[in-house]
Amino acid sequence: MKLGFFTTCLRGVSLEEIVKFASKVGFQALELAAWPMKSDRDYFASTIDVNSLDTTKAAEIKKLFKDHDVVISSLGYYENNISDNLEERKNFHEHLKKVIDAANLLEVGLVGTFVGRKGNASVAESLEEFANVFGELVAYAKKQGVSLMIENCPMPGWGQDDPNRPGQIAYSPEIWDKMFELIPDENFGLNYDPSHLYWMGIDPYEYVTKFKDRIFHAHAKDTEILNGKLSYYGIYGTQLGERRHGGGWWRYRLPGFGEIDWSLFIRTLYDIGYDGVLSIEHEDPVFEGSRELVERGLILGYKHLSQFIV
Repeated sequence: MKLGFFTTCLRGVSLEEIVKFASKVGFQALELAAWPMKSDRDYFASTIDVNSLDTTKAAEIKKLFKDHDVVISSLGYYENNISDNLEERKNFHEHLKKVIDAANLLEVGLVGTFVGRKGNASVAESLEEFANVFGELVAYAKKQGVSLMIENCPMPGWGQDDPNRPGQIAYSPEIWDKMFELIPDENFGLNYDPSHLYWMGIDPYEYVTKFKDRIFHAHAKDTEILNGKLSYYGIYGTQLGERRHGGGWWRYRLPGFGEIDWSLFIRTLYDIGYDGVLSIEHEDPVFEGSRELVERGLILGYKHLSQFIV
């Protein structure tokens, strides 16, 4: 198993600088953010520009990684692929295919994305749209020698009238079962993130075993439950104040600063024979605001996780 991080947290930092930092700390892998150079998303970055990537630039990138003994674990572009805005959806798909093409050029076998949600439609209605859309996307990736994977983030309120409704439907084991029934292709799987499961009350360890054949990549992000706020706001979160990550009663943390048992989680990954990458997705508000803080956070996450990984 290799330890890496997702480069969204270092938006605006050059690929060369990120690779050198990762190698110096001891990281063995990087999950490269591959959004368009301009985006209105939070937590996005354009660590590589897939629009301008060609064989020459791909060769230069591969050499950079080889020289620093780091690998690319996957390319990530997380948008709403079943948006009810068809023009927006078309743009997302066009860029996603460019990300897949880039993965092929870089000899990277994985691309991560979201399913999304069809406007304010129900989960069942959105799953119907998912079945119509993702068959073609997975087939496109397969032709390029790339596997497509979905991160299980519910994205509360994302594009929704109700701030508590998930804007991304692939958030629970119940829905994953249906998702893989609709798209059974072995080239389609999960970027498994325990942090989202934890605050929803889903056991993040149990379903590693059940979905062992579908876990292509894993995120290392922790969750802290703010019990005083939970008892005040309730599980639906604040209805009156500014919303951030679940209405203020939980927040994402770096591994070791939340409540996930990383020894147990990693042991469970080893138990199923997982030998891929565990990638820190840094969204810890305590270690944001400057490059120095972000890098300190990544170093702290590395120190905590590395004791369990050989």
